Amino acid sequence: MNEDELDDYEREAELSLFREYRDIASQFRYVVETERRFYLANEVNLQRQDAGSDFYFELSMTDVWVWDVYRADRFVKSVRVLTFKDVNIEELSAREFSLPQELALDE
Repeated sequence: MNEDELDDYEREAELSLFREYRDIASQFRYVVETERRFYLANEVNLQRQDAGSDFYFELSMTDVWVWDVYRADRFVKSVRVLTFKDVNIEELSAREFSLPQELALDE
């Protein structure tokens, strides 16, 4: 595989990952960003842990989707992250689901 083919493959993999993210993001409650990964999760717990004169964060998530091009399975039951770096947690706005009018049942 030459360099151009490798670039095309990586570009296509990233585009596919973005499309997957776009299609599933509404199924999750939180967006979580650490220094190493980006996650979608339905339950998030962040705890500050003191370690002598320093501290770190312990992040636990359940029902998780992991942004990682090279993972075979991005859906994970639970994830635990220990980090000295920043953790960004955003709660997504709830979106109400409604059927299109042509699919609604007549009563």
